[in-house]
Amino acid sequence: MSEIKNNEQIKKDAVTKTEDLKNPILMQAELELMQEELEKYKRINAELVAEKNVLQARLASVEEKYATVENAEFWRVTKPFRWFFDRLKQIRFLRMIKKGFSCLREHGLRYTVQKIKSKTAMSQSARKELYTPEELEKQRKTVFDRKVKFSILVPLYNTPAVFLEEMIQSVLSQTYADWELCLADGSEGEHEDLEKLVQKISKEDPRVLYRKLEKNLGISGNTNACIEMATGDYIALFDHDDVLHPAALFEVMQAICREDADFIYTDENTFSQKLSDAYCPHYKPDFSPDLLRSYNYICHFTVFKRTLLEKTGAFRSEFDGSQDYDMILRLTEQAERIVHIPRILYYWRAHKNSVASDISAKPYTIKAAKRALEEHLERVGLKGKVLDSKLPSTYRIKYEIEGEPLISIVIPNMDHIDVLDKCIQSVEQRSSYRNFEILIVENNSRLASTFLYYDSICEAYSNIRVIKWENEFNYSKINNFGVREAKGDYVILLNNDVEILSASWIEEMLMFVQRDDVGAAGMMLYYPDDTIQHAGVILGIGGVAGHSHKYFPRGDNGYMSRLTLAQNLSAVTAACMMIKTSVLREVGGLEEQLAVAFNDVDLCMKIRKAGYLIVFTPYAEAYHYESKSRGYEDTPEKQKRFLGEMETFMEKWKEVLDAGDPYYNPNLSLTHENFSLR
Repeated sequence: MSEIKNNEQIKKDAVTKTEDLKNPILMQAELELMQEELEKYKRINAELVAEKNVLQARLASVEEKYATVENAEFWRVTKPFRWFFDRLKQIRFLRMIKKGFSCLREHGLRYTVQKIKSKTAMSQSARKELYTPEELEKQRKTVFDRKVKFSILVPLYNTPAVFLEEMIQSVLSQTYADWELCLADGSEGEHEDLEKLVQKISKEDPRVLYRKLEKNLGISGNTNACIEMATGDYIALFDHDDVLHPAALFEVMQAICREDADFIYTDENTFSQKLSDAYCPHYKPDFSPDLLRSYNYICHFTVFKRTLLEKTGAFRSEFDGSQDYDMILRLTEQAERIVHIPRILYYWRAHKNSVASDISAKPYTIKAAKRALEEHLERVGLKGKVLDSKLPSTYRIKYEIEGEPLISIVIPNMDHIDVLDKCIQSVEQRSSYRNFEILIVENNSRLASTFLYYDSICEAYSNIRVIKWENEFNYSKINNFGVREAKGDYVILLNNDVEILSASWIEEMLMFVQRDDVGAAGMMLYYPDDTIQHAGVILGIGGVAGHSHKYFPRGDNGYMSRLTLAQNLSAVTAACMMIKTSVLREVGGLEEQLAVAFNDVDLCMKIRKAGYLIVFTPYAEAYHYESKSRGYEDTPEKQKRFLGEMETFMEKWKEVLDAGDPYYNPNLSLTHENFSLR
């Protein structure tokens, strides 16, 4: 049985003891603050009551006027015009204008202008040609050491002839020539024009294979008919209304020859009418299993070895709508060499009936995707519930927590008891997970009130201990000392200037860190002004490392929805990081040569080098009053130390930094932390 008291006992202690045992100075400050807050809420309540009365009067007036208008002859006559303007609202350009005004209203002019500039620059850059005509010609003449034939699978169903012809032409234009295009046509009704078009092309180029199905077998069944036609070494998935870049197969062939890849995917872009108008470039990370469980970020262009397909089996009709997601999950479970090509080689057409345009065009895809994820979890031996995330077609997995392991929360502190108390009270009063201990690592405090506070907080909460570090300040040494005293199976490194917001913050990280393949997890941290301080760490930004989406407003979805999704990253901040105690000891704890800077990033690098994943979750949230207790690097001595530690880190991890962060696309900026283009 754990030494830590149970949930109810700790809550009882908190209610009956805390107020009596606190430092009187702190109690008086809190009392004054509470009185101020009470007066403020009284004023707010009075204002709200007055505003409510005004609004009710306005509503009554509006309802009266609306009834008058609705019964007027003018309203009936203008109904066709209103229908027309409702349809105008659905045009993408007008929707973008509406989104711009919404952003302006919610986040202000500066943020809106920056976002428009970023999106415009990204869209323009993504439309630039990747290769010159001379480079494409050189690709056509390249002879590879290996012989690989690609079978490109395209199930057809009532495909508009203009889309079909453009799709086939993009395959005929490939600079790598050893391919076959397998077209299985499940079209219903009169579509002789499609058959004639394909047969004409097939006569001119026998690599284009066509089979008219007796009946429509659904998207999975039609794709399986394509598989039956295929004779290639590698299989490529391609939609009937999309377009390939001419260098797509050449780049995939290079990945196969260079890295013996058995599963390959590329970046992609979305367009409406013309490729030159492509507007939504998706620059993806390398393989991230937790991001893939959040949504199908791999999507297009996907190519895989035929032997993988033989292991996983064909497409499954019960997952129609998300059949590619189901297949990608199964294939990546078996693949040994997953390679991402960070180039836009696939163009996804958005039209009124496509998922690329609007997920509501095919709502059944979401149910199929959740079933695919549920089966994936069962196959890989993970217990969890698949839930919808913030945005349509994105998902959140609530992994089942095994047992109730003890969590040791290590908090270094020197004086600043007002900051520390806010941190501790937020942990004790808001945490839904109760089996934890708090170790305050006292580091050379000078104020008598600090030690009185320690006595009071330890008496108020039986799960708090204070241990003394009597040497110089060294963040790494202090935390390593605290970890050696910890009794828990898991450790949370927590800064004293953090205020917990989410009740389930411990569970949200524990559910990941308890997995055998995960070493550490981090959470979403905000500045007091509700902008993002930390959403994970990106290697290479600013030459060393930077925080993902820094200064984005709280609630923003981020680049390709990544602020709303659990995902793998190279590092997370130790301002609040959960780590397996066994893993922490395995990698030797925090690097003590890095007294202040980059020690958390270094720790994550060591964890990854040992073969474990790092997970960032946006579902655990806290405020971080950054540098409130320690201060900033604002003296020559501190700046000299900082530069020295930066050089130590860069020298130690030079090869990794040179290779680039695998969870950050090389097309994105290393100057800014906003996922803009380089």
